[in-house]
Amino acid sequence: MDVTALRAAWQAVRWLSELSRGDEMCRSIKTLREPYTEAVTDSDVQAAALQYVRKISGFRRPAEHNSAAFDAAVDAVAAATRELLDGLVVRGQR
Repeated sequence: MDVTALRAAWQAVRWLSELSRGDEMCRSIKTLREPYTEAVTDSDVQAAALQYVRKISGFRRPAEHNSAAFDAAVDAVAAATRELLDGLVVRGQR
């Protein structure tokens, strides 16, 4: 993954994290960390990434000429989300 895509994905994850603290969280994206969710599957992460990219791009399905950028963004957000979830330490959890 190139550095620019990874940086954009991390910014997206931080933005989502900030939104989840307020009342403006997108209702289609659920919290993916313990204790809210016991087991997070790759499908859960991919679905959240897809919803996020759809929300910020304004496209449910991109046109053919935008599909490569759209798919790359979904993959970058999913990778950053998985890395974030794998690195979180929740107090009181093992």
